[in-house]
Amino acid sequence: MKKMEEYVRAIPDFPEPGIIFRDVTSVLQDPDGLKLAIDSMIQLLDGVEFDVIAGTESRGFMFGVPIAYQLGKAFVPVRKKGKLPCETISAKYDLEYGSAEIEMHKDAIKPGQKVVLVDDLIATGGTLAASVELIERLGGTVTKVVLLMELAGLKGRDKLAGYEVASVITYEGN
Repeated sequence: MKKMEEYVRAIPDFPEPGIIFRDVTSVLQDPDGLKLAIDSMIQLLDGVEFDVIAGTESRGFMFGVPIAYQLGKAFVPVRKKGKLPCETISAKYDLEYGSAEIEMHKDAIKPGQKVVLVDDLIATGGTLAASVELIERLGGTVTKVVLLMELAGLKGRDKLAGYEVASVITYEGN
């Protein structure tokens, strides 16, 4: 079987010259790659006690739901503003050019619940830091952040200082 890194397609000069885009769709499109990704992320949770998995839109859903299913846990979506039908709480975060806002249902996390946050990638860390904020505002505790990939050069982990963060693959650059 191939290593996880071999399933990730690297696209040079996208979205701009000098950037290497790490494409997760090549992982999703290969049954062995998808299985290896999910299994590898589950291994990062060995020994972690938690109640629920939260995943960020949309690739956090793709990885978080099968992990929750396999481990017998509930799944909570963290969505872009305006996508959830019930009463929500929201958090804004900065992007490279502008800002964005995410939401969770107010009843998605119960006070005292231990939450694992799942996403495909950490770059600058804004989305994940805002997700942590929402979970904590609802009374949950983030016990671990699990990622398929990390772009270490963008220092997103710095925004999650004080939290346990683990990634299957770490790319040293941007």
